[in-house]
This record gives sequence, C-alpha cells and structure tokens, in this order.
Amino acid sequence: MKATPSPLRTNRMLLSVAIDVALTLLALFLATELRLLLPFGKDLNEPFVQVNGFVYVLAGAIWLAVFAQFGLYTRRWTNFRAEWGTLTLAVLAALLILAGGLYMTFRQTSRLQFFYFGVIDLWLLTLARAVRDIWRSRAADHDAWRILIAGSGQAGRSLAAQLAAQRPAGVQLVGFLDGDAAAQGQAIDGLRVLGALDQASEVIQQERVSEIVLALPHDAYDLMLSIIMELEQLPVQVSLVPDVLDLAWFLTRVDDLNGVPLLRLRESPLNGPARAIKRVMDIVIAGAVLLVALPIMAIVAIAVKLDSPGPAIIRQKRIGENAQPFDMLKIRTMFAGAEEQHSRVIAPEDAASPVYVHKRPDDPRVTRVGRVLRRYSIDELPQLLNVLRGEMSLVGPRPELPWLVDCYEPWQRRRFAVPPGMTGWWQIHGRSDRPMHLNVEDDLYYIRNYSLWLDIAILLRTVPVVLSGRGAY
Repeated sequence: MKATPSPLRTNRMLLSVAIDVALTLLALFLATELRLLLPFGKDLNEPFVQVNGFVYVLAGAIWLAVFAQFGLYTRRWTNFRAEWGTLTLAVLAALLILAGGLYMTFRQTSRLQFFYFGVIDLWLLTLARAVRDIWRSRAADHDAWRILIAGSGQAGRSLAAQLAAQRPAGVQLVGFLDGDAAAQGQAIDGLRVLGALDQASEVIQQERVSEIVLALPHDAYDLMLSIIMELEQLPVQVSLVPDVLDLAWFLTRVDDLNGVPLLRLRESPLNGPARAIKRVMDIVIAGAVLLVALPIMAIVAIAVKLDSPGPAIIRQKRIGENAQPFDMLKIRTMFAGAEEQHSRVIAPEDAASPVYVHKRPDDPRVTRVGRVLRRYSIDELPQLLNVLRGEMSLVGPRPELPWLVDCYEPWQRRRFAVPPGMTGWWQIHGRSDRPMHLNVEDDLYYIRNYSLWLDIAILLRTVPVVLSGRGAY
C-alpha cells in the first residue's frame, strides 16, 4: 500500500524536476560557450556551434521523460551511491536519445560540444543531489522520513541494522512494534518498542510515522492483512520485508499473470540489458587479454612440461550458472594423479565437514612451477577461453567443485543464479586464506548487490591483489 503524497512532498518532487531540467539546460549553455573558449578540437565558425531554442526544448523534454522512467522522482532514495548509479545511467540514456534527435534535426552540434554537455550535466546533477542530502541531514525532525518497523524478529532487526549502518540522509528510525505487549518500552538494538502490533494506528499517528515496514514471520499472514486494512485510512507508506522461506536470499520481481499479482522468485540480476552489457564487456576484455596472454601461456606450458610429466592444460569439472556442470580450463600446477591424493591433505578436524575445507599453503601435490603460477594466478589464464565460450564471466561467484556442491545447504545454491567468474568479491577479500563457506557468503553478497560498477571495481581491485600474491597457494 502506498500513502497518498502530501502537498509538501508533491511540491518537492516538482521542485526536483524543475532543478534537474534547469541544470540540464544550463549545462547545454555552458557546453556551447566552452566549445568556443577552450582550445581543443578543430576551429569552428560560431554559427555551427550555437544551438537554437528547439534544441533546449528537446533536451529538457528528453531529460524529464528519461529521469521519470528511471524512477528518479518516485523512489525514496536512502543510498547516495545507488541513486548516483541510476542517475549516471539515466544521463547516458538521455544523451543517446538526444544524439539521435540531433542527427535528425540539428546536425551542426559538434561532438566535443556534446561531450562537454554530458560531463557538465552529470556533474551539476550530482552536485545538486549532494547539496540536497546535506540539507536533509541538517533539517528539523519534522522534515525527516520516519520509519516504524513492525516486528522485532530477525528480519526486523536486520533491516534496522542496515539502515543504521547506512545512515541515509533525511531518514529516521522511530522504533519497533512487537507482538508481545509486555515488551513495550524495552530497547532492542538501541531502538525502543513503542507498542504492540495491534496498536499500529495509534503509534503511527503519535510518532508522525511516514512509513511502516512489516517484518513479520510467514505464519503472521492474517495479522499482516489486518494491519494493512487498518492503516488504509492513514497517509502512511506500508512496505513489506518478506520472511517466507528466507526470501532474503532470493532476488524477486513483482509481476502479474493475466491480472493475478505474483512475486517471482529466483529472479536473476542479469536479465535484459544487464546481461547483454556484461556479456559484451566479457568478450571485449577477455579477447584483448587473451591476445596478450597467448605468448605467456605458451612459455608457461613448456615450463610445466619440463618440470613434471603430464599435460600442460587440464580440464576440471565445475558447477556453473543454473547448477550446470562445465569443463574449466587451467594450467596444471600439481603432479599427475594429484586428485586421487586429496584425502592426504585434509586435516582430521576438517574431515567431517568438507564445506569448511580450504587450500593448504604447504600442499605437497603442488609442483615447483605450480607454486609460482598459483601465486600470481597465471594458472587461471586459460579460463579466458571459458569466458569467451560463455561458460564463465570475468567477474562472478567462485566456480565450485561438484563434491562441494553436494554438501551445500539449500540457501547456498543461490550462488548459481549468475555465471561463475575468474575473479570476484571472494578473490579481493582473502582468496584461499578464507574458509570455503565464507566464499559462498561473498558470492551471495555479490549477487544481491550486482551492478556494472561493482564489476568494474572488482576488476580494478583484482590487479593489485594478484600482483601481491596474497592468499594464493
């Protein structure tokens, strides 16, 4: 249920729209002037650089439509990074649409001028949102978005902890409602219990609550429904944190089936454009790196053959996206037949719980050349071919061994929602130094927080980690 917007919030939304359009038009004007002042690019006559009023109207209309489509005016942003990422994508989309419009109408706009416009526009819009957040953080209490959490169980406490850690500008946590009336007045994780669940209406009005989040267990369905119906007459946003079958581990999407609302589980973060963009990045980067790495791989293969008998390139069965097996390519770093000696390197205390087993730095099965290859992850270069074939990605969860997957608990299988990666959140946070069960938690964190920017950040952070050799053996 969504609260009816107050006139004040409606006015603020309209003010945000006006500011964005005004800053965009200002960026277009500044880009036009800078194209004439800065000593870059070819000399152009002024008539070919100046834009007419039609271009300003076109840019304003495009920016307004695209920003509205991206939800920049309807969502309540509590994380500046998430809002900035959406803002950047919206600006890029608007620039592409404007480029098509200019091609059909006003081709005189120079490419350098268009570049200036995009950079200035994104900078001005980002600055405006930073100023807004600073103003919100200093605003009076009555101006804050006040959140009440109905339910002090694991889901409710987890939500409160995340919001407290993020400290979103203009957002205040009011407290909890609890099923036990005797708990009223007590503090849970620093927040007071303000009343029982059946007192939601009174507490909302007393505390001037903007949003109530229902974080109740799945067996409280009837209670949730009664609370929702009771709050129908109040101007309050009602939201739900699902706690059915631990839905927090799943990505979900609201959909409908012939008019019947559905909550679709197992929704992959790599649907539509996101998957296409990730695949293009994989092909371009993996192809370029492979061309450079081929001579290195040839020299390493000779060294491996001279160091110990056996093939230079080996295939290992791994479990990939949708729990499908595939052959992962690696340069051999162990003596031939090392897999049959796996039981020799498992410590007695780990034998009963194989999910917790991790690599040993003194593994006797690793060859002399293999230790060097592992230290700098050179043995993983053939996986670039797996990336080009679509079996892996540059960034993703750790490609898992089948015998470890057999030991998984149900919640751990969520890691197969996306393709495995050559590197990932697990690699830049300890690699082999961390027990394997923590690798799964790293993978789930990556899936829940996936974005193109996260992939780029992981790739950049992988380089110093690999060169340092930390956690690689």
